[in-house]
Amino acid sequence: MTELIDIFRALADPTRLRVVALLREMELAIGELAVVLEQSQPRVSRHVRILADAGIIERRREGSWVFLRIAEGGPVGEILARAELWPFSPREALIIGYDAQRLAAVRTERAAVAERYFADHAAEWDAIRSRHIPESEVEAAMLALVAGRRLGHLLDIGTGTGRMAEIFAPSVRRITALDRSPEMLRIARAKLADQPVPIDLVQGDFLNLPLDDATIDSIVIHQALHFAHEPDRVIAEASRVLRGGGHLLIVDFAPHEDEEMRNVAAHARLGFSDAQMRGWFASAGMVLENSQTLEGGDLAVKLWLGRRRSDEDQSPVREDGQRKRLAA
Repeated sequence: MTELIDIFRALADPTRLRVVALLREMELAIGELAVVLEQSQPRVSRHVRILADAGIIERRREGSWVFLRIAEGGPVGEILARAELWPFSPREALIIGYDAQRLAAVRTERAAVAERYFADHAAEWDAIRSRHIPESEVEAAMLALVAGRRLGHLLDIGTGTGRMAEIFAPSVRRITALDRSPEMLRIARAKLADQPVPIDLVQGDFLNLPLDDATIDSIVIHQALHFAHEPDRVIAEASRVLRGGGHLLIVDFAPHEDEEMRNVAAHARLGFSDAQMRGWFASAGMVLENSQTLEGGDLAVKLWLGRRRSDEDQSPVREDGQRKRLAA
């Protein structure tokens, strides 16, 4: 009862209702909320604190920015699910309509920032892409490799501009897109605004994933492992958050000797071999199920698909070669 009272007290304010209506549309930073609401940031922050204390919204820090979203679970979800039926007066509906127009301007600005970023880095990315098979063929090979598998909740490690989340969105139930760069997450947020599944953008490091054990169904690490000085630890950390039977797909370069990639593009590792991957997967409690090589250009692209061992994999084997199922 106390929780419900706190929720309704927090909602009993016109500005806070406007905040809730906006956050039901998209995640927003406090500064963006201030722009849409045409109020000062300290005033907006006070309203946000009240909503957060009542468990209605959640805060998430990305560098110097703090993003807000509607909290999941509990009575909040049920209450807000019927927000369209709330009896707003004509004047209140008009204000919410004006907010929606200003929210569209925020979307436009995010898209403009993303376009400027792409324009500034286009030459650099084009130079690297010209060294290997077209990215469209890599993406097609990735989707073919996991076709028919239940990807469920997908973790995209090193999401960058969000391209992997974009291509896997039609095949999954939910996506957590992780990157250590707040700037890249802001680019991805603009790019992924209209995807058909829930996407959580999270700042974090691939050596210390901010996720509980065995909570993720599938993971993709696309052209990010070569930045790791200890790739075995990255794979072990990915395995930790995978459920039994879950899949890890890594896409990176085959071994090469192009020192320019280290000096100019900050690659810590100049590609990986199948033997390395097989050993790292095994040490992390995983089985390397498949590997593919995509030739073309100076750099060969590799795909490695591994599976987290399940209880059934650990069960004893009978004389007829069949595994015994563990007792329930």
